[in-house]
Amino acid sequence: MPEIPPPKLIKALGDYDLLPAIIFVPSRRRCDESATEVAFDRSFSPNTEKQSARQEIYDEFVIENPEIKRHKHRKILLRAGVASHHAGHIPAWKFLIEKMMSKGLVNALFATSTVAAGVDFPARTVVISNADTRGNDGFRPLEASELQQMTGRAGRRGKDNVGFVVLAPSNFQNPPRIAKLLKAPPDPLESKFRATYSSLLNLLDAFGSFDQVREIAERSFAFRHTARQITKIEKKNERVSEKLKRRIEESGLGITIDDIIAFERLVSARNRLDEKLPLTRADLRLRWLKENVKEGRIVSKGRSGKQFLLVLNVFGNNVSTMREDGRGANIALSHIKRVYAKRYKINERSIEDAFYDIYEGRNPIVKEPKLSNRRDDTEAPAALISELIDKLIPEELSEAELEKAQQLFWENLEDAGAIQRNLVDIESLKSEIWIPFENRARVLDYFGYLDFGRQKISEEGQWLADLRIDRPLHVGEALKEGIFDQLEAKETAGLMAALAADFERDYGELHLSNKLFGALDKVEKIVAEVSNAEWDFGVEPTEEINYSAAAAAERWASGANWSDLVRETRAEEGDLVRLLSRTGEALMQIAHLKGKNSAAAKLARETSEIILREPIR
Repeated sequence: MPEIPPPKLIKALGDYDLLPAIIFVPSRRRCDESATEVAFDRSFSPNTEKQSARQEIYDEFVIENPEIKRHKHRKILLRAGVASHHAGHIPAWKFLIEKMMSKGLVNALFATSTVAAGVDFPARTVVISNADTRGNDGFRPLEASELQQMTGRAGRRGKDNVGFVVLAPSNFQNPPRIAKLLKAPPDPLESKFRATYSSLLNLLDAFGSFDQVREIAERSFAFRHTARQITKIEKKNERVSEKLKRRIEESGLGITIDDIIAFERLVSARNRLDEKLPLTRADLRLRWLKENVKEGRIVSKGRSGKQFLLVLNVFGNNVSTMREDGRGANIALSHIKRVYAKRYKINERSIEDAFYDIYEGRNPIVKEPKLSNRRDDTEAPAALISELIDKLIPEELSEAELEKAQQLFWENLEDAGAIQRNLVDIESLKSEIWIPFENRARVLDYFGYLDFGRQKISEEGQWLADLRIDRPLHVGEALKEGIFDQLEAKETAGLMAALAADFERDYGELHLSNKLFGALDKVEKIVAEVSNAEWDFGVEPTEEINYSAAAAAERWASGANWSDLVRETRAEEGDLVRLLSRTGEALMQIAHLKGKNSAAAKLARETSEIILREPIR
């Protein structure tokens, strides 16, 4: 259905005595446009009494918050009592709107769905214009909890007996879905507990061992769903084990449940050996290729074996590679002629070394096994396993008892296998929380912040644990390399902003000073080194640094006034406030460091005072 123009929508709500209202719209831009359209519509007639009250509050508020004096929406708010509210506005402006709304001086508020969480707006009516909302990755359907938070704003305490929810027509409206979500139970709570370098260091420092850290992680709210799954599997295992014990006791053969489980494991191992025994030369070679064609290895193809390729990824029987000239090539696994032993990291320098080593003879060929050797390799272990299976049956049994024991083993093979599989599942579930910590521990060990084998934090790890910031490892390495030592406050602000900002956020095209550019170049090398280590140890690498954020923060720390910074960056004020607040907070974290980082701590403290001036709080 066609969308109702905002002025017409507000007039209809007023005619039915449904104001004040919060109108949820999907984007910041649409919030601003809608408020402007309503305020300057020809049919609008302002209430002079409320206009005067709004002006009075504004005049008082602007004394302590001068940054709102030139806000582009001040005339809209003061004249019409309509406003937009979203993350793009500075905090002081949003506080002013909330204050006026609490006094009944705002008739309509156009807001994004994020306003519904954590802010108490007294409104008679909530208008839902879309069944979708905008997330970090584009539009997505509203969830039950989001819609319930939005509609929960309808109805003013002490003024309205009921609140009203209105679905406004639009191309993306879906009344049946909205009705379904309103009746749905709230979405389950999701824990924000995550494995981070700082949390690992602090937990290890507090509790002294990985086992203790793992136990703490497993008791976290994030683990609750997994804990329920584990309990369910454990109860299932108890039932199967009890059934198995009863059968063993009834047999009277002196066999234990551990014997039955050991029998199942040995039989499974023998079966796996039989499965691995290839029937043909082609089968053997394909298995060997799957085992040896790995990311970072050089392989060759063609009859002559002179076409060299660097393996980038392996997907089943398809191999993604790169030629010497940098072009990509996808080949079948079976078309590979030779595999070379060395593995290289996927970066510019290593790739060049990889091909150079081939021509210089520094990378040996991995030898293929012969079919006869593989048969010998598997037959001996299979015979040993059969011998171990025979030893599980007590020697003193009679022939009749021996037959009964063999029957007992084979009849309970499936239950014993179920017990084993359940134990594996339990361990796998427990590892879901711990493995991200363990992987990060290996990265920290690589950079010397802890000793993985001894489970001890190093002296450098002690101060890194105090950095409660998004990229502690990058900042830690920058401190170790003395990058901060040659910087002044404005370059320090730019460097920290580059690390604190969201990578995809754009803050204009301001120029960086040469000194800051040089510092960021060094930080880029740290980011690359950390990313390579994280990739090796199974940690998702952090995104690249933000150069536009660095330039904006350097400009602010150089003494620019707020209005000039907003104009030059062309960024929304709320986004700038968030960037500079995060930068100042990160600097304050460094300011608390002691010992050999005292010079950097002093510089960070001075820089944070410059950054956190009005209107940044």
